[in-house]
Amino acid sequence: MGAKAEEKLEISHDELKTYLHANHSVYMDVDGASYYLTDVNDRYWRVQDTTKLNEKGHYVDCSELVPMLSEFLDLPFGEAGKSVNELFDEATFYASVK
Repeated sequence: MGAKAEEKLEISHDELKTYLHANHSVYMDVDGASYYLTDVNDRYWRVQDTTKLNEKGHYVDCSELVPMLSEFLDLPFGEAGKSVNELFDEATFYASVK
């Protein structure tokens, strides 16, 4: 889990998939909430809620784990039940820095 960069990413919808393949994670702020989009050991993808921590101090998952990035971007998550693709135009993205 990296730290959220201060400067927002200038990334297009078409570039997001390539960015995630290369960088493995990104922060997404939308509607007053912040999410961490990340892979799990390069095998599965998930959305995590940055306002909730588990007993190890890690963000809590708010989506299912899925193996395909394209499936992940279309996966509804959270209370709104919308996907990353559906929320993209309303969202601001930030790099995850180590």
